[in-house]
Amino acid sequence: MNFEKQKQSNTFPLKPNQKDKTMNFEKLTSILKNNIRQYAMALTLVLIMILFQILTNGVLFSPINITHLIQQNSYVLILAVGMLLIILTGNVDLSVGSTAAFIGAVGAIFMIKMNISVPIAILLCLIIGALVGAWQGYWIAYVKIPSFIVTLAGMLVFRGLTMVILKGQTLAPFEKSFQFIASGFLPESIKIGNLNFIAILVGILLSLLFIFLEFSNIKNKKKYNFETLPLGFTITKIIIIIIGINLLTYNLAAYKGIPVVLVLIISLIVIYTFITQKTIAGRHIYAVGGNEKAARLSGIKTHRVLFWVYVNMGVLAALAGLVVAGRLNAATPKAGTNFELDAIASCFIGGASSTGGIGKIIGAIIGALVMGVLNNGMSIMGVGIDWQQTIKGLVLLAAVAFDVYTKSKTNGE
Repeated sequence: MNFEKQKQSNTFPLKPNQKDKTMNFEKLTSILKNNIRQYAMALTLVLIMILFQILTNGVLFSPINITHLIQQNSYVLILAVGMLLIILTGNVDLSVGSTAAFIGAVGAIFMIKMNISVPIAILLCLIIGALVGAWQGYWIAYVKIPSFIVTLAGMLVFRGLTMVILKGQTLAPFEKSFQFIASGFLPESIKIGNLNFIAILVGILLSLLFIFLEFSNIKNKKKYNFETLPLGFTITKIIIIIIGINLLTYNLAAYKGIPVVLVLIISLIVIYTFITQKTIAGRHIYAVGGNEKAARLSGIKTHRVLFWVYVNMGVLAALAGLVVAGRLNAATPKAGTNFELDAIASCFIGGASSTGGIGKIIGAIIGALVMGVLNNGMSIMGVGIDWQQTIKGLVLLAAVAFDVYTKSKTNGE
């Protein structure tokens, strides 16, 4: 009895500021634990970029290389956005590389052989891409053939059709207006010294927009009593991202300005982030991937969801095919090789779960950038393609293993 009293007398209540600090720490720990994949991959990307900046003697962050890095990896970023939606449903698409090559070949026939105007040819190519996605989506969603089999068949079919259309030869060149989509830059009207004014202005505007969206998001979360990050952590996060945005736009300003394809990619990120996070359609995609049977019983038309994510993937694969053809200024039978592997790897590296229902657009973009920086950095260093493939494979395996490990820890296994 005396011992209990002594124990109680030695226990002092926490002061209010100590309580706040403890609660903030616990809140931060909880949020970091729930988003460990996303934050871990973002940190990994930063560390990889710093590493290659040192190993390449500053070449990685040079203005010309930053621009080339964006343009070279634009197809992966586009495909990763569409692939994430499919992976969220617990499926996969192995045909996107062949579809991209097929659409590039069709576009070349339209523009070079048939002299169809560029806007009409692009529209027709996107419609054909949607039909390709609809064809595959039908077999997967309504006939219930596994996506692996259907898209594997699609990979073979559309690769074969590409070679038939091109007759095994390269078809070139495209009009300058078509090349502008993949290799062009926003008009340069004003310069500040040797810097492109538009690029600097875009960096400032994006920074202000990010601050506004971040605090609006916090306000909405507080309104509905959702968990938010401590203010200090939020401000640190905002400062780091703003520095990153303005370093990027400064480097672009020092070369030729904002690439047109970057505007296209940012538009896709904004649109699809809104769809996945703020719309009923997005919630349905996550629900199907989380538990398809439960989603069906709750009234979600799972067949329709699966069908439309493949239609969407067909359109984005077509867009990626046009971007690649425009950048190469040619349609080739070998275009699109291994594109599907890069897109799938980007999603898994960026935090998507192999079982579906988990993942974000920004995570897929981070994953694509990890792959892109690895490719670019190793190429600058003169690392052979054999070792590049080996290292990329190990990175993918490590990312999925990390996903399995964090799940087992979360579930207490």
